[in-house]
Amino acid sequence: MSATQTAQLMDGTGLAKRILKEAAAKAAGISQRTSTAPCLATVLVGEDPASVTYVRMKRARCAKAGIQSRHIALPATTTTVELIDTLAGLSGDPAVHGILLQHPCGPHIDERAAFEAIAPEKDVDGVTMHSFAAMSFGLPGFVSCTPGGIMRLLEAYDVNPAGKHAVVVGRSAILGKPVGMLLLAKDATVTYCHSRTADLPALVREADVVVAAVGQPRLIRGEDIKPGAVVIDAGYNPGNVGDVDFDTALTRARLITPVPGGVGPMTIAVLLAQTVDAAAHQLGLQQ
Repeated sequence: MSATQTAQLMDGTGLAKRILKEAAAKAAGISQRTSTAPCLATVLVGEDPASVTYVRMKRARCAKAGIQSRHIALPATTTTVELIDTLAGLSGDPAVHGILLQHPCGPHIDERAAFEAIAPEKDVDGVTMHSFAAMSFGLPGFVSCTPGGIMRLLEAYDVNPAGKHAVVVGRSAILGKPVGMLLLAKDATVTYCHSRTADLPALVREADVVVAAVGQPRLIRGEDIKPGAVVIDAGYNPGNVGDVDFDTALTRARLITPVPGGVGPMTIAVLLAQTVDAAAHQLGLQQ
């Protein structure tokens, strides 16, 4: 690309609307055939303002898609054992088809232990070790929602990762690690980078696909983007700022996700789509 060209924006908002429309149609079909609407249970510990907003947004999307939502608000003093009991109860409730534990839950909670209390068939957020293993081995299961949304974006914009060098900046259990495994499954050559990576800019300059998922504003400089690369910015920082310096990357990348309006809407869309799939399977409509 020349310096006068700008990258095409990857419209996550538009694609998410199409995914939600398909999920709504499928949910309506399930309700018609079984007299049971798909149900997503959301669990929130405490009253963190951002978490409260996220849960409210997800429940509103559920309502529009014909998905029932059951919200369990737990006090900030909830212990790990109490949270596990709540999640285990939801896992055993046949009226609940998907479970979302909003995180972070607080420093006093063992989040990994809590996640593992979610039954794999109801892990529509893709946070359990079972889901990660199934995804890594290409077996049936639910993917982590943000990585799943990223892969759908790449597919929608005809980006074939096969043979490409993908650099993933970030190694969280629900974003960096799983998106790398999904890219690997599509025959990309994947490099994981993190806080201890030496000379990160040099690795970014080699990347055909960059996934920024580290939570540091503008960490990835535009001048380090390989001309013609695909840039997925999964970061969200105060002030609607991503992990990529968007303005400078815009003149070098071929495709780039905006913040907001890129990866974010896809996360919720995949969550709801997987909730509908979970309901279909549990109700015997999908094998």
